[in-house]
Amino acid sequence: MRVGILTGGGDCPGLNAVIRAVVRTLQHEGDGVEVLGFRDGFLGMVADRVMPLDGDAVSGILPRGGTILGSSNRDDPFNFDHVVDGEHLTGDVSGRAVANLERHGIDALVVVGGDGTLALANQFARLGVPVVGVPKTIDNDLRGTDQTFGFDTAVGIASEAIDRIHTTAESHHRVMLVEVMGRHAGWIALHSGIAAGGDVILLPEIPFTIDGICAAVEERRERGKSFSIVVVSEGAKPLGGEQVFYRSVATGAEKGRLGGISHTLASSIEDCVGLESRVTILGHVLRGGTPSARDRILATRFGTCAARQVLVGNHQTMAALRGTDVLAVPITDAEGGPRLVDPGGQMVGVARATGIRFGDS
Repeated sequence: MRVGILTGGGDCPGLNAVIRAVVRTLQHEGDGVEVLGFRDGFLGMVADRVMPLDGDAVSGILPRGGTILGSSNRDDPFNFDHVVDGEHLTGDVSGRAVANLERHGIDALVVVGGDGTLALANQFARLGVPVVGVPKTIDNDLRGTDQTFGFDTAVGIASEAIDRIHTTAESHHRVMLVEVMGRHAGWIALHSGIAAGGDVILLPEIPFTIDGICAAVEERRERGKSFSIVVVSEGAKPLGGEQVFYRSVATGAEKGRLGGISHTLASSIEDCVGLESRVTILGHVLRGGTPSARDRILATRFGTCAARQVLVGNHQTMAALRGTDVLAVPITDAEGGPRLVDPGGQMVGVARATGIRFGDS
């Protein structure tokens, strides 16, 4: 048997742990299984960029962030636009990708990624490619699994950053806004905000008002607290308003990348309450560095589960955490849009009970 593996979408702490677990499980439980890694996600399938993966290749990668295979979140083989070996390829080049799999004798393909990557994996499955998926995203917003690896690390990094900002906010009597990733789902902001004692948490799922934020800051000042911490998900938006995107310095046109809402909020808060407001945008800091122990374990469990599905021929499935168990579920379970924070759910209720505001009242 010969198995292919690729990592697609944004990088994430724990990807190397998955690769290691897949290779080692196939070695230990399979019979002469070979593993080939496709570099840079689906681009590697189209451009035929491969590397052999054996015990030596994955030795020592467990604690490393990123992915030894590289990744890409812009190369959709069904809607391609890239120069490959000097040739500009456009349109549907999925046939070329499948031909490369066949040329290498790939019996099954393990695809590690988020909703977009797994959706592409499912499209290849419909073309007859035996696929097994592994869910990945620091945003923890993927359907079909109770949690994704990378999330725990991101929350830990964000919580530590908020802890550090807390001391300088208190020292200088400022409102400090900490912006974290979370395009449509505010899981990172919610969990890190609770863990680090944020005063206001802004989520995409709960539209805010400036008056609501300022009321929370004023209430704290009346209680003798001359500073506040506002944890902002990059996709948060005002009631009746839109999300904020970065703009080109040269043209002023939107670049299509979320972020920067905290700068607008800081100016409004200063005008409203008269406290100096500063912004820290964590951005890709949340994606980098060594994965937490919890993420290493979850990623290893996912990789082992995926490898075992390959060995028994249980294709078109995905490893998933359900309760405390990791098991195989249909890969289509990841479809249907992001898994969002429930505004009336327990976690939001816990935050409100401990005095955290969401800017909605």
